[in-house]
Amino acid sequence: MLSISVEEFLFWKKKQLLKGGDQQSFAILLDCIGGISTGDQNLLNINKEGNLYLKKNLDFLESVWDDHLLKSHPIQYLCGIAFWRDLKLKVSNNVLIPRPESELIIDIVFNIFGKKSKKLFFAELGTGSGAISIALALAYPSWVGIATDIDQDVLEIATENYINSSGQSNLRFYCGHWWTPLERFKGKLDLAISNPPYIPQDTYEELPKEVKNFEPKIALLGGKDGLKHIKEIIQKAPLFLKEKGWLILENHFDQGEKVKQLLLKNKFTSIKIVNDLSGIGRFTIGRYK
Repeated sequence: MLSISVEEFLFWKKKQLLKGGDQQSFAILLDCIGGISTGDQNLLNINKEGNLYLKKNLDFLESVWDDHLLKSHPIQYLCGIAFWRDLKLKVSNNVLIPRPESELIIDIVFNIFGKKSKKLFFAELGTGSGAISIALALAYPSWVGIATDIDQDVLEIATENYINSSGQSNLRFYCGHWWTPLERFKGKLDLAISNPPYIPQDTYEELPKEVKNFEPKIALLGGKDGLKHIKEIIQKAPLFLKEKGWLILENHFDQGEKVKQLLLKNKFTSIKIVNDLSGIGRFTIGRYK
C-alpha cells in the first residue's frame, strides 16, 4: 500500500478532473484500482488532515484516467467493474455495461408483485452481467430464477457476480438463444424479463464512440428497426408464461407503442408503457391473458 497525504491527493484529483470526465467515473477508478471506497472519498473532503493509502500510485491511476479520456474507453472496462443499484459487478468488453435506467426494472417488479411475495418462478433472457436477475434473487429469496445468455463467457461472468453478491442458491444460469434454454419450462413462468438488443441499425451507426467502439455489438443492435429480438421474445412468450404471467421488456425510447401493439397481437393484457426517470417510455409490460 502506498501512503500519500490527503492534501496532495486532493490536489492531484482536482488536476485530473480539470482534464475532463465526470466525478462518477473518477470515483469508480479510485474505488476499483486505487482502493478508496466511495464512502471514504466523500470523507476526504470533510477531513483533509493526515494520510491515505492507495493500492496503485498516482502515475498509474493517471495513466488509466488518460486512457479513458483520450480514447473514450469506458472506465468500467478499464477497471473491470460496474456499479448497479447496490451491486458491484465484474464486467468485460463482452458484457454490456449495466445502465442506471435499467434499475427501474426492479421497481416495476416491486410494483407488480409487492416487495414481499410468495414463491414465484422467473426468467431473464439475455442476462449479460447478471445485474437484473441477481437483484431479483436477492430481493426475493423465496423466488427461483433462471438467467440465460447466448455467450458462455458472459454467463461465467454473471455466475461469478452472483456468487460474489449472494450466499443464496435460487438463481441458475443457462446458455442459449432467448427462449431455447427454457424448453423444459414451458407454461411454468410467472415472470419473464428482457433487456434485449433494441438499437435500430441507423441509430447504431451514430452511437457515441465510447459505446460503438467498445461495447458488444451483439448486445446493442436490434436489426433494421430495432425490433428484431423484441418480436421474437414476444411471439414465443405465451409458450413459456403461465396464464396471468407477466412480461417486462426494456425498449428504445421511441418503440413503446410498437411494442404495445406486438403484445396486444399476442394476447397480452394490462399492457403499460413505463417511463424512465427522464420521462421516456423505456419499458413496456404486459400480462398474458
